[in-house]
Amino acid sequence: MIGAANGRLQRVSLRARVTLLAAFCVAGAVAVVSLGAYMTVSQNLHDQLDENLRQRSEAAVNAPKVNNNVSEIPGAFLAAGDIRIGVLDVSGLIQYPKGTVAPPTQPADLDVARGSKLENIWTDTRTDFRVLAVPYGDGQAMLIAQSTKPLNTTLGKLSVVLFVISGLGVLVAAAAGTAVARTGLRPVQRLTEATERVAMTGDLRPIPVSGDDELAVLSQRFNAMLGAVAESQERQRRLVADAGHELRTPLTSMRTNLELLLASERPDAPTLSDEDKAEINADVRAQLDELTTLIGDLVELAREDAPQVVHEPVDLVEVVERALDRAKRRASDVHFAVEVEQWSLLGDSSALERAVLNLLDNAVKFSPTGGVVRLTLKQLGDGSAVVEVADSGPGIADADLPHVFERFYRSSEARTLPGSGLGLAIVKQVAERHGGMAYVGKAPEGGAMFTLRLPGRPTPVPNHSANADQVSH
Repeated sequence: MIGAANGRLQRVSLRARVTLLAAFCVAGAVAVVSLGAYMTVSQNLHDQLDENLRQRSEAAVNAPKVNNNVSEIPGAFLAAGDIRIGVLDVSGLIQYPKGTVAPPTQPADLDVARGSKLENIWTDTRTDFRVLAVPYGDGQAMLIAQSTKPLNTTLGKLSVVLFVISGLGVLVAAAAGTAVARTGLRPVQRLTEATERVAMTGDLRPIPVSGDDELAVLSQRFNAMLGAVAESQERQRRLVADAGHELRTPLTSMRTNLELLLASERPDAPTLSDEDKAEINADVRAQLDELTTLIGDLVELAREDAPQVVHEPVDLVEVVERALDRAKRRASDVHFAVEVEQWSLLGDSSALERAVLNLLDNAVKFSPTGGVVRLTLKQLGDGSAVVEVADSGPGIADADLPHVFERFYRSSEARTLPGSGLGLAIVKQVAERHGGMAYVGKAPEGGAMFTLRLPGRPTPVPNHSANADQVSH
């Protein structure tokens, strides 16, 4: 039973809940105001009735007595009019005008006749009369009773009016709540339709935004999210397309070489010389190395695309030295000139090492035999430091400078050299992930100089000497 009730509550739409909330709030407010108005008017009418009874009782007590040929009677008996009047003595006998009805009495009225009470005012619910008893002297009390039916009729009409007004107020509030809910929740409806459209069709078009309220801000944030998702999808499409294009060449070459080897093993087929087989094997190994490098770069690039927050303290000098050691093992025909200053930051040491290594490998690739690759880590004094890697190669053409950090971009000079075209793209993403940037220019030596700028702070460490003018073995 409770679960079913909860299910019904959950199925009520937000628009219906807003309408019901507005109606309930207005109903509560109108009910409180109506009740207050009714009680105030009722109290005022009863107070006026009591005051009128007191004034008439005072006039009746002060009126002279008249002789009716039998006995003297109060003069007020002759002007009773719309009230019931009588004189009650201590014995309980009541004298009232002939041809009229005696006013109601109760035991407390005798206390007034005895003089122990100054007045007794009460309502007789059987006859709907308001009765006032005041002392009349000589062990008597003057009783005056007035009907409360006109007062009750007035209050009944007032209650009907207040009920009708309250009902109309609730209806108006419900209608207003419905209109406000329909208008105010229209952006929410558009968001719902947009999410359903994205889920069903994958359409990432932004939704129209109007106004500057919280729902408009929510719509803007939703559009920003759609834009980010669309950009991510576009990057993924480009990455897959470029990766497929880059993989096609080594795979085609490997397939051709393997088919040639298999064909040479068939009966009655011309055999290959040992020199040709060695050349084919070397070519296959080179293509495998290229595929391995490309796949590794793709994995690294995909990992860099994923949002990661790293708060690991990193000594940038150690990162640079590890990358330098790896680069030396790969290059035996170039020299490395190194100059470093202490620097540390919060980040991912593995990613930073990969970025520095990519810069060093790129410099080695374009440096001539016996050339010098200059590696510098220096502070800038503005809360950041730069890692500069300069080669002694031919440099980069001005037309290629804006594109060197793009994925799979390779200049005309680099297309004949090994590489996947992803190393510099990884450098840029690592820099941006650490709150820095990467850029390229021309080195004083004439070659290219790549710069990795990173935020952080200097961390002086004793006995940390720079490895200057070291020669790789």
